[in-house]
Amino acid sequence: MSIEVDTRRSVNYGCSVPTITDVQPETPSDGLAAVVALRRLADRLEAAEVERAIRQGWTWGRIAEALGVTRQAVHKKYAKRVEAAGIRTTRRRDG
Repeated sequence: MSIEVDTRRSVNYGCSVPTITDVQPETPSDGLAAVVALRRLADRLEAAEVERAIRQGWTWGRIAEALGVTRQAVHKKYAKRVEAAGIRTTRRRDG
């Protein structure tokens, strides 16, 4: 298995996206298990970074933009977690 990182490609704030070449786990079961593990890791990382962003005063809209989703989507996914962690968020004022 080899992973080649192409630093010319970047996503969001300059994060490099590896180009995966010549990857073939021994069995489909091994490959799918790796996919599941990566998804779980990505989910934990996203949740931690959303929480950190909120602690640093980011708005739901700014977080959504960084993640490439809508403000409503990120709020729905993380608002309860943030509230349970005791983090105060600023409310958007209408008008």
